[in-house]
Amino acid sequence: MLKVNDVKKNYEQFTLECSLQIHDGCITGLIGQNGAGKSTLFKAILGLITIDQGNIVFMDKDIKTLKNEDKEKIGVVLSDSGFSGYLTIHDIVSILKNTYTHFEEALFISQCQKFALPFDQKIKEFSNGMKAKLKVLIAMSHHAKLLILDEPTAGLDVIARDEILDLLREYMEEDHRTILMSSHISSDLEGLCDDLYMIDQGHIIAHEDTDVLLSQYAILKMGPKQYSSIDKQYILKTKKESYGYQCLTNQKQFYLDNYKDIVIENGHIDDYIMLMMRGEKE
Repeated sequence: MLKVNDVKKNYEQFTLECSLQIHDGCITGLIGQNGAGKSTLFKAILGLITIDQGNIVFMDKDIKTLKNEDKEKIGVVLSDSGFSGYLTIHDIVSILKNTYTHFEEALFISQCQKFALPFDQKIKEFSNGMKAKLKVLIAMSHHAKLLILDEPTAGLDVIARDEILDLLREYMEEDHRTILMSSHISSDLEGLCDDLYMIDQGHIIAHEDTDVLLSQYAILKMGPKQYSSIDKQYILKTKKESYGYQCLTNQKQFYLDNYKDIVIENGHIDDYIMLMMRGEKE
């Protein structure tokens, strides 16, 4: 569906340099700290910035050659963009009708009504949750094959987040639909994404299927004596703590079978991010 091949973008104090592949029918998560390069990567994929090296391919076409009918197959939610706050949903419907060939007006209106979004109220008067739902509904309104979502649930309460995640699950019920999304909320990604890319300082530092990450990865905790004698061939990153050491492994079962005297915990995505970014490589 989407391939980012050896893309490089240089700024004065930051360089994006990465590759990734988004498969048809999958939800892929992009995780990383603020400033890691998530938004820059999304803008490169969308052709909003020029890249210095590499290429980006969407549905077997270089993004530089995409025609309007190709671009309509992509729905977008960017954290720092959207419709003017002085518009109403009535205004937006008129704009979408004249912008997208496959805009489904009746469905869009019914979805807005379902989420109690006021049609005559200016968007700037909406709550954060209402604005977020509207952005996602707009991205889904024209039968896009790929959704690119930059922090779609940021700053929302639990109920609003859950409603948006349900929207995305509903969107994926049709064949040949794909989502690439970023989020700071690990529970959203754990429950939704098929695979995850981790980005740090403009580079992809890890890629794994979510099921594998949650079932085969683990956090090992041990004292200095245990650490000095443990087999480290399956340890990815290590972080020194006051009690000893904390290690990330992708071979949990190996350590369960061979080391009964160390603490082995199932971590969450936040734990893996912390160790991958702050730990030292063996």
